[in-house]
Amino acid sequence: MADTVPNGEIVEVLGIARGSVVRARFFGRDFMAGLRNLVGGEVNEYTKLLAEAREQALGRLVSHAEQLGADAVVTFRFSTSTVMEGSAEILAYGTAVKLK
Repeated sequence: MADTVPNGEIVEVLGIARGSVVRARFFGRDFMAGLRNLVGGEVNEYTKLLAEAREQALGRLVSHAEQLGADAVVTFRFSTSTVMEGSAEILAYGTAVKLK
């Protein structure tokens, strides 16, 4: 989430690099999550689902940055939004830059 690259000098801003994925819940995870809701605690099925989605979105951001010719991405962020009931988009985005 830095605006700079350690030991690097930004010489050109290439634009926004992004990667997103939309993931939906499915019955198997919902069933287990429902049981967990009865007793409380972390819902591991959804934690794993969202972690996988973040990694996939991050991988797509890296691919997009490479397509732009970037050496690095600064001011990196994740964002989530509901697309419809039971599914969410995970968006990874940042500023693609060239270094000296």
